[in-house]
Amino acid sequence: MELHRVQIFSLEHLLPICVAIVFLVFLLKIAKRTSKDIQDRIIHLFSMVVSSVLIVYHLTQIAFGDYNFTEDLPLFLCSFMALIIPLFTYYRKYWMFEILVFWIIAGTLQGVITPDIAKGFPSFDYFRYWFVHLGLLIIISYAIVIFKMKPSLKSMFKSYVVFQCYIVVMLLLNFVLGSNYGYLNRKPESASVLDVLGDWPIYVVKADVVLFVAFFIIYICFYVSKKSASIK
Repeated sequence: MELHRVQIFSLEHLLPICVAIVFLVFLLKIAKRTSKDIQDRIIHLFSMVVSSVLIVYHLTQIAFGDYNFTEDLPLFLCSFMALIIPLFTYYRKYWMFEILVFWIIAGTLQGVITPDIAKGFPSFDYFRYWFVHLGLLIIISYAIVIFKMKPSLKSMFKSYVVFQCYIVVMLLLNFVLGSNYGYLNRKPESASVLDVLGDWPIYVVKADVVLFVAFFIIYICFYVSKKSASIK
């Protein structure tokens, strides 16, 4: 069976999103009716599933696939976050939330809107992609709604500065390996917001500026929501 690249707004694209929304609504309703201890266990177990899917995928590719260490390591932002997300759900430190909330909403959401999946349904890569991206959004939504975690203006700057560190590390790694982690050397094959930002390396600089604006918009949304809640 020949597998094809997932097309934006196709059934392969929209169906997983709809399923994730229904699952999130169900999960939040269940969590609100349980004790704090159960709430903690629910989301930590879910994060372990998300991380395990990613790990099993990479181990399977190493064992049976054509694994390329210059392209396939879990170092793209969403894959990296999926690896470490169980640390957040276990320790639930606010500084972790401060960083992750902006990365997930700005970065992962973009990956959901414009998916870059070379092999569509029913490939393992297809399920891995959606488990990681939609899973991260579910986890951060759970933290916001159930744990009442909200970022501050300081959180926005903290998240942005740490992201610059990620960019520097990926640039160095890409230079050494000749890789393209973070899409810092070339754009993804699927359509994305990078397509309207010009050629390399200009699109990298512009994307970083756009990201700061996106972080600020995210903060404003939380700020307005907080003010509206206090008025009520």
